[in-house]
Amino acid sequence: MSDDPYALAAEAAAELRRRFAVDTLDLAFVLGSGWSAAADDLGEVLGRCSLAELPGFAAPTVVGHGGELQIVRTAAGKLAALFTGRTHYYEGRGVAQVVHGVRTAAAAGVRTLVLTNGCGGLNPDWAPGTAVLIRDHINLTAASPLVGARFVDMTDAYAPRLRELARSVDPDLPDGVYVQFHGPNFETPAEVRMAGVLGGDLVGMSTALDTIAAREAGLDVLGISLVTNLAAGISPTPLHHEEVLEAGREAAPRLRTLLAGLAGVL
Repeated sequence: MSDDPYALAAEAAAELRRRFAVDTLDLAFVLGSGWSAAADDLGEVLGRCSLAELPGFAAPTVVGHGGELQIVRTAAGKLAALFTGRTHYYEGRGVAQVVHGVRTAAAAGVRTLVLTNGCGGLNPDWAPGTAVLIRDHINLTAASPLVGARFVDMTDAYAPRLRELARSVDPDLPDGVYVQFHGPNFETPAEVRMAGVLGGDLVGMSTALDTIAAREAGLDVLGISLVTNLAAGISPTPLHHEEVLEAGREAAPRLRTLLAGLAGVL
């Protein structure tokens, strides 16, 4: 197995093509915390395997994340890879491991990537269960998946065209700026206030690093956050991960409708 993350992604993509007998893929969906129950209506499942069976992947360790890769034919006739879990930076496996799924998808031909996550919300009008389009992000992890002189424009990190398509499915979707912290601890009230001063609307522990790798590979990115709780200092109660999972369960019908609609127009 190669030590070069790009070669390893190409190796994983080749194994994916071989295992599922596909020449290329069109789309990829990464399902974050609270989103796994929303995958049922994306299309016809052509095959599935454990992520850990593919070169370079590790089984997700976070409760609420699945550990499968599914290949799906959408209602629009596109072939989509569905990752029902991700590696987080706080797991200590390195940035290359975090973005390995994105790079594998790109090496398999994917041009459009949908990244989802569960997050804390700073806007008190966004109740738990609200889906929010990511307009931009702030990366506070002090890390990047890019090593060396790899200069990538991040002006439109999240494609405006894809946000317009998402609103053709659900016109009421708001948008906001996502702030990625390192984790795994939840943010302090002071950190949440800082995120708001910087222009953030959502706080979480994923997505920004994936988006940087996706933009390097030339993918168009649609980011969608599920507000699972009000952030620390805004929420009247202490934060816990079960709250994240419960918000996902309660929002599952709307999220299924949203993802199924997206699969029909992307």
